[in-house]
Amino acid sequence: VLLGSGLTVLSQPLMYVKVLVQVGYEPLPPTLGRNIFGRQVYQLPGLFSYAKHIVKVDGRAGLFKGLAPRLCSSAIGTVVHSRVLSFRPHPGGLFPPDSSFPLQPGASKKEPVSSLEQVLKETSREMVARSAATLITHPFHVITLRCMVQFIGRETKYSGTLSAFATIYREEGILGFFAGLIPRLLGDILSLWLCNMLAYLINTYALENGVGSAPGFGPRPRFGGIQVLLLLPQVSTMTEMKSYSQAVTGFFASMLTYPFVLVSNLMAVNNCGLAGGLLPYAPTYSSWLDCWSQLHREGNMSRGNSLFFRKIPAGKRYVWE
Repeated sequence: VLLGSGLTVLSQPLMYVKVLVQVGYEPLPPTLGRNIFGRQVYQLPGLFSYAKHIVKVDGRAGLFKGLAPRLCSSAIGTVVHSRVLSFRPHPGGLFPPDSSFPLQPGASKKEPVSSLEQVLKETSREMVARSAATLITHPFHVITLRCMVQFIGRETKYSGTLSAFATIYREEGILGFFAGLIPRLLGDILSLWLCNMLAYLINTYALENGVGSAPGFGPRPRFGGIQVLLLLPQVSTMTEMKSYSQAVTGFFASMLTYPFVLVSNLMAVNNCGLAGGLLPYAPTYSSWLDCWSQLHREGNMSRGNSLFFRKIPAGKRYVWE
């Protein structure tokens, strides 16, 4: 929990800028710069220029608006996630213990078998744990986003976590705490399954088969404990390659499911009484599907995905002061 809280504090300015960009708020005009290929293009302000503007307006403390509810969300989410993962009713139930996984003939308990069945079970457990944590902490997520978006209209409507709960309940009822929940859940679930299944396919059919059949990795002569020493480099290399594949597939899955994150955040602040949730930044959406379709028509499905080299594509609409 402490480590997660520290990472939350460090990443708060990054998330703050990202949310304002997702809403479509551009306080600085575009400037002429160069892209990664050296060509001249008009660019919107990047992360550091945006952060400097916030510091100029609100001081350095302004970069940490919405930190308190986000810390609550992180701490509660970590506890709920771990509790759900550790919940095991009985063998053969919803979450069977790891020892109940069937072992292939000749396999020992010291070397667990990486099978498709095991991946499916573990991914299902992780999906339930993440969904439970997201469901319980989503009200804090909504308050975090609205505290950040207040920067646009200089409002103070959501000045504290407890008062924000009272305000949302009074104006929107219980459903107000779960604005944008459905696309957020869908995005998390799709990202998790894409990441784990792609990693399984790569590890099973690309890495293990490829490395196992590669020259130099065949059977070695047995000279007491020397064989174990000869296999250590292969095991170490395989472990590293699998960890890299997990990171790559995670990044790829997050890129594919980013539109769900964008739509969820926009729905959380839409028509909530803040300037950032109203025109000219966003119309009143009837549902998250309406928000999705309008962003798709405008070509804004990736808005806020990158905070560097942000050129202005033709046909896209932005608002700046």
